[in-house]
Amino acid sequence: MIDLIQKQILAILFAGGDAVELSRVAQAVGADEETVERLLPGLRGELDDAGMPFELLRLGDRLQLATRAEFAPVIREALELRRNIPLTQAALEVLAVIAYNQPVTRAFIEQVRGVESSGVVNSLIDKALVEEAGRLELPGRPIAYRTTANVLRCFGLSSLDELPTVPSGEEEALPVPDDVLEGQVAFGELELAGDDA
Repeated sequence: MIDLIQKQILAILFAGGDAVELSRVAQAVGADEETVERLLPGLRGELDDAGMPFELLRLGDRLQLATRAEFAPVIREALELRRNIPLTQAALEVLAVIAYNQPVTRAFIEQVRGVESSGVVNSLIDKALVEEAGRLELPGRPIAYRTTANVLRCFGLSSLDELPTVPSGEEEALPVPDDVLEGQVAFGELELAGDDA
């Protein structure tokens, strides 16, 4: 059975629509953050047991009430929402650079990628996956960027700590057999043109 505080949490998240900071939810219901944290698993269980089409998401330090993925087609049909266009390879690269190094400037992103990236950054801002994080105290006062809670929601993460670790580059290379020179390709690996002859 859902108690009054859990009902209040659900009401706040339903009315808020977007992710709401855990501290604001706790303050509104007159409880501390630890108490709200402790109530979340039970609230999730109640939603599951009741067969509700909603799920309670933890997005970093925020909470959001969202519809379950299996209801997306009927919602899209009813609200005539267009299907999200998948991110391009360039957008995924930029998003990864920002997620792993945030806050970052556009110049940093371009330095890592080796290509101009302003169009990609702007498209990620338009999709609400990236936002401005302020300006750095450097000449020209460049804008710093960070990911939004939408990134966590879209990728099914609770926090950025759940991102896979990036290889350090100091890992040992695979051993090369003694009879093969480094960079050498065996003849069997080559496809010779004109094998028909």
